[in-house]
Amino acid sequence: MHISFLLHNAYGVGGTIRTTFNLAGALAGHHDIEIVSVFRHRDVPALGAPEGVRMSHLVDLRKKSPSYDGDAAEHARPATVFPRGDSRYRQYSRLTDARVADHLRSLDADVVVGTRPGLNVQISRQARRGPVRIGQEHLTLDSHSYRLRREIGHRYALLDAVTTVTEADARAYRTGLKLPGVRIEAIANSVPEPGIAPADGDSKWVIAAGRLHKVKRYDLLVRAFADVVAVRPDWRLRIYGGGDATGNERQTLLALIGELGLHNHVFLMGPVNPLEAEWPKGAIAAVTSDRESFGMTIVEAMRCGLPVVATDCPHGPREIIEDGTDGRLVPVGDTAAVADALLGLIGDDEARHRSGRAALAASQRFDPSRIAERHERLFTELASRAPRDRSHGALRTTLHRARGTVLDGAYALRYKAADVIRKGKPA
Repeated sequence: MHISFLLHNAYGVGGTIRTTFNLAGALAGHHDIEIVSVFRHRDVPALGAPEGVRMSHLVDLRKKSPSYDGDAAEHARPATVFPRGDSRYRQYSRLTDARVADHLRSLDADVVVGTRPGLNVQISRQARRGPVRIGQEHLTLDSHSYRLRREIGHRYALLDAVTTVTEADARAYRTGLKLPGVRIEAIANSVPEPGIAPADGDSKWVIAAGRLHKVKRYDLLVRAFADVVAVRPDWRLRIYGGGDATGNERQTLLALIGELGLHNHVFLMGPVNPLEAEWPKGAIAAVTSDRESFGMTIVEAMRCGLPVVATDCPHGPREIIEDGTDGRLVPVGDTAAVADALLGLIGDDEARHRSGRAALAASQRFDPSRIAERHERLFTELASRAPRDRSHGALRTTLHRARGTVLDGAYALRYKAADVIRKGKPA
């Protein structure tokens, strides 16, 4: 099969990019795979191009490139097809609307896969009849704004399938939206086998990694580790990661570390890429988030032989960790429970080693080859059906898109009126 992935920016760094590269690389052994990046801002992908996968882009943002598009007049005009509710909306424009449309209408592929809601919407609105249309959800339905959920509920009806990374989110799609004929299937993200030896479980380090964002609750982890240090001062904590456009808690965390007198026990290591060499330096991993769309760092730690202490937050940890076997699940926001779970593994060498071995074995189910097989089965099943037998026959597509045009006009007037009202309010 010829499978084409549509990605926001394949040249950046992020979980969606990494998992798309993993999947594309695993599929490339048996299929014709391409990744089409809407944007390109550097010459070489930061994560390295997956072997056997063709890479191309639609909008060139490299300022020194002879094909630089950043000064194009249409790039300064706001998008009308890419949905306003998508958090990346301000990066899209009339130029991206047109380039994506041209690409999708001329695409000669068996399967086209969108990797974020805005691009899934564009596939539903602009892809020609023929290719199987897949929309991937790498976050969660309930994490999206009301505006985007409304758009998803209407536009996704012309997709053939939506894949989520957890069964909990698949249930949310099935029960929260009316998408008759659209297959909803949970397929986890994949993590390759590390190229280094797993942890031996004997170091006295706890490892955490991720964005330094409030939702990750590193403040809770630091406070819990103060309780750990009170009992076992020989153990230390490393936190890897940096801030991003949505927030940066580094200074707040440094102040908390100072306030609790943990300068010699808690270390903010900054972002490291690749991270796989850092996990085996620890004996336990910790994840204290208020919510996770999946829990990629949990799987990464387990693939390196670390048991994981994680909050039982929506949606991913419970579907990854078997509590008491390959890790520990604790209530969200419970500092004492985090400290107790860490101390339980720290104080019991046999249990820590046993859990580490169990984590290593259990994590094999996330190997890219196994995850790719599930996607391949879905793609093959849907591709075997004629377009008229899938969710978008010609008449239904025409009627649905016509209705969408009417709704677009109504929503545009509503947004314009709201903008006028906001601008008219006194400061």
